[in-house]
Order: sequence, then structure tokens, then C-alpha cells
Amino acid sequence: MKFLKIIRILYGTIQKNAVDLLFALVLLLLVVFCLHPDRFAVHYNYIDKQSIASELEPAYWPKINSCKLNSFESKKSTLLYPNENPKIDAQGLAQKYNVQIGGAWKPSDCKPLFNVAIILPYRNRLKQLSIFINYIHPYLQLQNLDYTIFVIEQSKNKEFNRGKLFNVGFTEAMKMRNFHCFIFQDIDLIPQNPENIYTCSRLPRHMSSSVNTFRYNLPYSGLFGGAISITKQQFQQVNGFSNVYFGWGGEDDDFYSRLQNKGYPICRFCPDVAQYYMLSHKKETPNKERFTYLKSGSKRYDTDGLRNLEYKVLDQKLEPLYSWFLVDI
Repeated sequence: MKFLKIIRILYGTIQKNAVDLLFALVLLLLVVFCLHPDRFAVHYNYIDKQSIASELEPAYWPKINSCKLNSFESKKSTLLYPNENPKIDAQGLAQKYNVQIGGAWKPSDCKPLFNVAIILPYRNRLKQLSIFINYIHPYLQLQNLDYTIFVIEQSKNKEFNRGKLFNVGFTEAMKMRNFHCFIFQDIDLIPQNPENIYTCSRLPRHMSSSVNTFRYNLPYSGLFGGAISITKQQFQQVNGFSNVYFGWGGEDDDFYSRLQNKGYPICRFCPDVAQYYMLSHKKETPNKERFTYLKSGSKRYDTDGLRNLEYKVLDQKLEPLYSWFLVDI
């Protein structure tokens, strides 16, 4: 009896250690899998550095004295990395960088090839807005662009609707000027390479395809969010963003499907050019209906978007570094 008891104890010990060993092995494999540099990698075609200039879509071609794309290698050192706690003197910065009231600038010594509206949806992220605005003006001026920055702030009445704010920004910007190109961008994304030109390519472009939070890899080939560029004509043809996505998620995938529906492929620059740093922030509440809306999205492409856009401008102001609109949607 004692012998059998000893056998049972030994068998239980071996069995327990085997389970522990198996668990440790599985955990090790998971760690290796998650930390592997290609964990999130999706291989995709991209425009290499040498071809970027030829893929851009100018607004016009001045006959004489047109601006050239700068040689950025010699000027990268002049671009300061964004300060996490910037002390913003808006008027002082506007004077330093010669920014016109409302956040507009263009080079004075040559005729720019591009005119661009940069649309930033916003609510309750003053620190991130300050960091972005402080950084982006000198960044854009390295590129010899004719640009204006628009901050579209949503009132507190409803959940945040990023796609609808983009539609509002497009509409209000077009009232001010006939822009050729639009950049739709989140304020928590900081471009790290000034060779990532903030204007439109011939095709709609996913500008932020290489973000630090994804280990500078692309999570999935259909991702078309964060920062994108698209011409006025292309945006109007796809009827803008959907207006139904209140809360986080869905509007980017819906917009990508709209582009596909109209036969527009997308393009990206090479990963080392399209690098962004994402500022830390509190996550938004997910939209529980986003998957349902995505499934039925094709039924609303022609009706839900710019064509049925309704909103009310509660306030607006030409700030020293951007044009600001407070809207109820």
C-alpha cells in the first residue's frame, strides 16, 4: 500500500510539472510571436523616394518661378521634435513663422505648386492640439506649400463623430477658398519625416502607414486612417465620409470601401518616409453599431455623406495659427 501511494505521488508530481512546462513553453512562444518585429507586418506596394515627386498632383503649374521641393536632408536638423509640454505663444509663433491669421501660409520667394487644406477633428484634447500645431507649421514650411489649417471642434451634445467632422471641415474650407487638396488628419499623429509631402498624389494616399504604435508596420492592407490625402474632386465623387459613425471606429473602413466602389486604388509612400509618432491619449468609446453599419454601407454611399450633411456652426474664429469652428452635429 505504501509503495502504491509513493507511485501515485510521483506520478502526480510528474504530471503537474509537465503541465507547468507546457504552459511555460506556450507562454514563451506567445512572447516571441508578439515581440517579433514583423508581428504586425503586412507587405504592400509603395512609392519609393525617387518617385515621390513624379507622383504628386499639383494644383497648377506656374509658368515662371515655381517652388521646388526642398532638399530635406540638410534641413531635418532644423525641425525640432515636438515638446510634450509646449509653452504656446500663438501670436509669437505666428510672427516667427510668418503665418497669416487663420493658420495660412505660402512661400514669398516662389510660386507654390500646391494649395492644401488640413482638416483636424477635435474635442477635449488641448494638449495634443498644442503639440501638433507647434510642430506642424515649420514642418509644412519646409515643403514650400500654400496651406491653411482648420480645427473643427465638436460640441458636447453627442458622441464624437470623426467622419462627419471631416465633412464639415471640407464644406467650411471650400467656403473660404477653392482648395485643390485636402489632408484629413488626427491631431495625435506627428509626422517624423519632412519628405512625407503634405499634399495630394494622383491617387488617394494613406499618409500614416508607418506608426510607432504598430512597430512601424501596416496592420492590414485596407487600413486608410490616421492621416490621408485626397483631391477635392475625388472626395466629392465618393460623397465624402459617412455621417453615421458616432463613437470610435468604422468611418475609415467605410471610406476605404467608398474609394474601392468608385474604382480608386490607394497609394502609400515607403515606410521610412511615412513614419508617424502617436501621442498618448485616452481611448474613445467604441461604436457598438460600427460592424452593422459597415455591412450595409454600400446601400448608403450615394446618400450618406456630403449630400445629406447637416450641422450648425455655433462659433468660429480666425486664430493666429488655425481657423477654428465649433459645430453642433
